[in-house]
Amino acid sequence: MRHGPATTHARDRHAAADAPPPDDADFILELLNEPSFLRYIGDKGVRTRADACQYILAGPMASYERFGFGLYRVEEKDGGEPIGICGLLKRESLEDVDVGFAFLPAFWSNGFAFESASAVLAHGRRTWGLKRILAITSPDNEPSIRLLAKLGFRFERMARLSEEAPEIKVFASEA
Repeated sequence: MRHGPATTHARDRHAAADAPPPDDADFILELLNEPSFLRYIGDKGVRTRADACQYILAGPMASYERFGFGLYRVEEKDGGEPIGICGLLKRESLEDVDVGFAFLPAFWSNGFAFESASAVLAHGRRTWGLKRILAITSPDNEPSIRLLAKLGFRFERMARLSEEAPEIKVFASEA
């Protein structure tokens, strides 16, 4: 089953495809244990292939069931190898939907995050009628902060997703 931006890609280099299926467990295991993911996004406790399958089912797949949207698997157009994830999330601790993305370091600085996030934002506004979309980053994640500015987000406030969570920057984009 394909979701929204699967057919939307700017330079035909990649497409944001389905929610990561459980057979993407090896990719998710690799991505969630990248030092950059752990530093800027956090430790999701995914250490084994079984953990990765559970993460996919309880995270992206459950989000699609509950909200109709979630994280997409971003893949190279040639070969279809997964290179990252990007999509819309609804966190209980935030008042609005937010866009999230993470890519394997080998694919940074190639425009994939901008292309994917642009497609996801357009899809969220068109399909779900979202007028306001948030984004969150670690305070020191300068590459993501620059990307959010390029996407039209503006810094709004500092916040915590929970009492024990580290402080994050919250950005907003209005349609």
